[in-house]
Amino acid sequence: MNEYMKLAIEEARSGILAGDGGPFGSIIVKDGKIVGRGHNRVLKKHNATCHGEVEAIGDAGSNLGTHDLSGCEIYTTGEPCPMCLCACMWANIDKVYYGATIEDNERIGFRDNKFNDLMGGREKLRDYLEECDRDACLELFDEYNSMDKENY
Repeated sequence: MNEYMKLAIEEARSGILAGDGGPFGSIIVKDGKIVGRGHNRVLKKHNATCHGEVEAIGDAGSNLGTHDLSGCEIYTTGEPCPMCLCACMWANIDKVYYGATIEDNERIGFRDNKFNDLMGGREKLRDYLEECDRDACLELFDEYNSMDKENY
């Protein structure tokens, strides 16, 4: 398993165990060093935009002292929703590695695919997005599904 995806899964797990939100964790790497991390905190912060990728982008920007994350890669447990995908591009992140797919998100009660379809899909971004360690992320999703929790 990719070491950064393993850390993204651990980040997501810490969030779901704390009741912060869904099973989405992200790690941002630049030049082989972790510069940002985050997990879904939608429930904790009562803010629908506090997805794992957005939280990690904020953390990386603070740690690096810049809003420009050129030269960075992000590892995230779920294929980014349209909001997070745009945030990654807006931050100039070079590459997105994701575990579970947009379609996989539906099986745990999320509606990312609905918004993805409204935005016209992501076929033009296939060089930007790369699947990584899907099975390990699906195990995390199964763990989340088995919990007694508020969905988000």
